[in-house]
Amino acid sequence: MSQPVSSPAAEIAVDCDLVRSLLRAQHPDISELPLQEAAIGWDNFTFRLGEEMAVRLPRRTATVLQLQHEQKWLPVIAENLPLPVPSPLRLGKPDNQYPWPWSILPWLPGETADVTPIRDDQARPFARFLRALHIPAPADAPANPSRGVPLTHRAASMEERMHRLEQKTSLINSIVWRAWNSGLQTVQGEPATWIHGDLHPRNVLVQSGALSGIIDWADIAAGDRATDLASIWLLLPTIESRQSAISEYGNVPSATWLRAVGWAILFGVLLLETGLVDNPAHAKIGAVTLERIAEGPH
Repeated sequence: MSQPVSSPAAEIAVDCDLVRSLLRAQHPDISELPLQEAAIGWDNFTFRLGEEMAVRLPRRTATVLQLQHEQKWLPVIAENLPLPVPSPLRLGKPDNQYPWPWSILPWLPGETADVTPIRDDQARPFARFLRALHIPAPADAPANPSRGVPLTHRAASMEERMHRLEQKTSLINSIVWRAWNSGLQTVQGEPATWIHGDLHPRNVLVQSGALSGIIDWADIAAGDRATDLASIWLLLPTIESRQSAISEYGNVPSATWLRAVGWAILFGVLLLETGLVDNPAHAKIGAVTLERIAEGPH
């Protein structure tokens, strides 16, 4: 059995000096605004620019196409969404300092939902956001090889992770295994919709417990909406709030909800195992998600 996989390493070093230089070369009118590092994710570096903007740059070759999808498609769907999203304000081009495209985005206020939990009364607004997002995608919408796909495509690697975690934690229990297998046994027969693809708590912003924005759209794609519906278990703290979101979202085949729980297990396992290697915040999100799966509903 292979060893646990840590968070992916950056293929390039990016700091404030480099970002400032890129801005001076391509966007000189805003290049002298205050600049500070804001976040380093699996896929991108984020720097805060002034009070109202952010600079977002890929960390790895594998994520460049995702950034381009975000640049092209997020503005198309943003106007129909009931929560703020960071549609690109300006684009950056590759040059001799930095090899990939990059973006200047609006800075959305709030803290991530792992830092400031979502209030129970936000379950219905969150479900309405999901419902507004999950509309049919056009024929030329991007696909994502790891999100919105049949759960069976991810089963082998996920079950290997689950078996490893069984040796370290009681969170991979019989309830989780039954829910996982139930999700695997369903068939995705619905038309593909737009999906965010990565709706975990660090991509959801909260102010005083209220939703204030949805960030990091790099995984935007056409696919199975169950991938996003999994976020109900990743984000909402009580059985009552999760049931409220499920009710508000509306009429959905039971098979879709079974797959949604399966996707929640996938995200929980991935965040827990990689987080135990090098990211305690991710490990906590993963553990809490798996605890909620055991609580229900499912």
